Amino acid sequence: MKILAPLATVVAGGALAVGSGATYTSVSATTISSATSGPLTQSNSRSRAAIFDASNLQPGDVVRGGLTITNTASVPARFRLVETESTNAFGRSLSMVITDTTARRVIYAGTFGGLADGALTDLGLMGPGAATDYSFTVELDRRATNRAQGRTAAAAFEWSSVEADAATSDE
Repeated sequence: MKILAPLATVVAGGALAVGSGATYTSVSATTISSATSGPLTQSNSRSRAAIFDASNLQPGDVVRGGLTITNTASVPARFRLVETESTNAFGRSLSMVITDTTARRVIYAGTFGGLADGALTDLGLMGPGAATDYSFTVELDRRATNRAQGRTAAAAFEWSSVEADAATSDE
């Protein structure tokens, strides 16, 4: 009997060691309920229309026009202005100023058609539903001579938007 008691203690100790080594696991799964992307959309108060009519200009005449660009998307976007094409037979006698009147900053000031055709001019970030007003001012220099008679100038602009930097959301 003296031998059985220590042997029973060793066997019981081994059983405890094996029994306490059990690993319990718990698994839980989650899925993303939905993920959708917001489309980039905008409205232009002068879409497919002239910003102003500058026919019959005389030296010293100033013509102004304006429009409003609104970010109608559900996400913030960076807006850009592109002069897609331009002609200017007046040369430096015809100037143009484009102003963001909402932020009170000049976007461009120089010769009419002087923006590089196809180049992007950054207008900044607009949040969802935000609107920005722009004014265009064109002036025929008062010193323009008779040689400016019968000349023409034209420019086409395109307003584009790109998604703002991606956002991270911890929910």
